[in-house]
Amino acid sequence: MSDFLVTVVIPVYNEESQIVESIQIINNIMIQSDINHNFLLVDDGSKDNTWQAIKEISKVTAGIEAIKLSRNFGKESALCAALEIVSGDACLIIDADLQHPPKMIPEMVKLWRESGFDVVEGVKSSRGKEKLANKMGAVMFYNLLRKSSGIDLRMASDFKLLDIKVIEAWRQMGERNTFFRGMSAWVGYKRASIPFSVTERTKGNSKWSILHLVKLATNAITSFSSLPLQMVTFLGVLFLIGSFFLGIQTLFMKLSKEAVSGFTTVILLQLLIGSSLMISLGIIGTYIAKIYDEVKYRPRYLVAEKITSPVNEKEKE
Repeated sequence: MSDFLVTVVIPVYNEESQIVESIQIINNIMIQSDINHNFLLVDDGSKDNTWQAIKEISKVTAGIEAIKLSRNFGKESALCAALEIVSGDACLIIDADLQHPPKMIPEMVKLWRESGFDVVEGVKSSRGKEKLANKMGAVMFYNLLRKSSGIDLRMASDFKLLDIKVIEAWRQMGERNTFFRGMSAWVGYKRASIPFSVTERTKGNSKWSILHLVKLATNAITSFSSLPLQMVTFLGVLFLIGSFFLGIQTLFMKLSKEAVSGFTTVILLQLLIGSSLMISLGIIGTYIAKIYDEVKYRPRYLVAEKITSPVNEKEKE
């Protein structure tokens, strides 16, 4: 058995039909590859029997630690809960639905141990069977994030192996509204990427609705860029320039006594300016709401219950 410990972190939400099989598959791969490991599962307030399934498998599988959050706080908060308590020399984050291929884990561990990479991340070579609207939305989001913040997350995923020093750096970031992919990219360190194809789910359905994806994208952009606020300033300058030229034209028409009624023009200008003002207020309101959330300093999550199964060999030492 290897002389290092890798903690496998799995955020879980309504995965009653899948979670036991996922743990067994990952566990077998780790054992076959002679990788000393344990599991840290975070049940993000599942409404089905996921927690009961975790309890049952923890009785027969060594090295499983699990926490159940008091309600559904979202995947980002579930990852926070895991990273704040994770132990070992590194942690591997993988989804419970096996759309992140477990067979890649030995290669990721090898790059970490033998090549000295601090972060080994799975990068999607294809997005699998995804709706066209979702694919187009993802492209727009990642391009906007890259241009506004300089962080390139195109085809990125949460499928990552992080060295313990990267986790310690992540823990120093104290914001309440978190975006794990952006935060893990922001800390830097020596990084390697492995391409993978997103496999189709064999059981259950995706928990990500369009609304959840839009909220995640909004949180990500406002967390790492102030460009939307600068767009408000740009709109103001643009209308100021337009008003200057429109004012000159109006004075000319007045002085030349050729002024005519401009009802349509006035209405269009009012609609345009009014819409821009409302959008600007919305953007400013979004940032104020984030500030409000931060200054309240509420916990990112609340833990309702914990499970610890028998320890593995390294922990016995």
